[in-house]
Amino acid sequence: MNLFAQSEAENLNEAKPLAARMRPQRLRDLVGQQHILGPGKLLRRMIDAGRLGSIILYGPPGTGKTTVAHLLARETEGAFRQLSAVASGVKEVREVMQWARDCVAAGDGRPILFIDEIHRFSKSQQDVLLPDVEDGVVNLVGATTSNPYFSVNAALLSRSQLFQLEALSAEEIATLLRRAIETPGRGLGDWKIQADPQAIEFLATICEGDARRALTALEIAVLSSTETGSATETGSAQSGAVHLTEALVRESVQQKQVGYDGSGDDHYDLASALIKSIRGSDVDAALYWLARMLEGGEDIRFICRRLVILASEDIGNADPHALSLAVAAMQACEFVGLPECQLTLSQCVAYLACAPKSNAATTAISAARRDVREGQTVPVPKHLRDAHYGGAKQMGHGEGYRSAHNAPDGIAAQDYLGVDRVYYEPTDRGFEAELQARLETIRQRLKS
Repeated sequence: MNLFAQSEAENLNEAKPLAARMRPQRLRDLVGQQHILGPGKLLRRMIDAGRLGSIILYGPPGTGKTTVAHLLARETEGAFRQLSAVASGVKEVREVMQWARDCVAAGDGRPILFIDEIHRFSKSQQDVLLPDVEDGVVNLVGATTSNPYFSVNAALLSRSQLFQLEALSAEEIATLLRRAIETPGRGLGDWKIQADPQAIEFLATICEGDARRALTALEIAVLSSTETGSATETGSAQSGAVHLTEALVRESVQQKQVGYDGSGDDHYDLASALIKSIRGSDVDAALYWLARMLEGGEDIRFICRRLVILASEDIGNADPHALSLAVAAMQACEFVGLPECQLTLSQCVAYLACAPKSNAATTAISAARRDVREGQTVPVPKHLRDAHYGGAKQMGHGEGYRSAHNAPDGIAAQDYLGVDRVYYEPTDRGFEAELQARLETIRQRLKS
């Protein structure tokens, strides 16, 4: 490398953000993800054996997917190419695949092709990868923040090992922050930084496992500190010192964007968490998940539909008012809109969470429909058949029918089904306890 090339490389490296400069150079320096890279774990064993195959790295932003991909290439000493699904098309993929075939033909071993945001490839674009992945020409490493079972071609997924990366813990983020502060050159070790423990703790917590966000906020705090004098864009140390306080860090943290893809994981996971929290009668958890959905811009109609369904599915006749309240909330939200309808939703969610629970109506209709689908169809008893048309009486329709209104207690003892079946079994919770007692009397009268 000539002097100019070395200088250019150094300038380009200095221009990188702190999160990029602090990427670990060896696997042993990686913080977190020990559930897949710790001793004896599958991905670690694949690396040690030098037989990667194709893998999909799935996890939230800032968990190290790109870092892991680079470390895989470094640890296995394989040739490495990177593509972004946002900026690349079929043409670029074909060119890289030809390069991979040339590498293998020359005896250089299988190279690694890293595709960032692979979920943004269409299914047809992903199909282009299949032949070479199947033939072992290339070790494909795909990274995605979207659930690969929804976003990655099933054929491609079946030929790959899936590894889910987890958000880093606050302790792991704090470790990365301290390392960045203490590391000279590519880190911030050339600055005179006095970091308050509260500042590190706050930053490690507020960034919720996103290492990139934490390191970016740290860099902004240091470079924008008025105590450093005229800070330069390259981050070289200036006169003076930086006192990293919690207040300084708070001003440097970018407001978290809680919006999410309405068709992605957050949409389904948060809806599931909301419903299960209401079903479990944890009103505080339910309100938190509702807040997450509202802050994320979830469709209000979707939330209302789920609440109306839940009122019948999980509460039912244990509290018949639950359905009325849910429907009223749906209508009110449609009429009022945001932001005020958040009050209606909060009221509805709190009521549903605190209401007694029963899925008796849910299991009853499920059992009845299963009998209809799988069992012999039960004919309508003749005395229950329609007798309002000409000729019905000649066929015996309606003959022997007794109206409940003519019975002293409003219950006409007769067979309404023709077979002995019990579908609805109310619980002893809420209003269903009253229904349970009444139903015992009704069923005895019907059989008399």
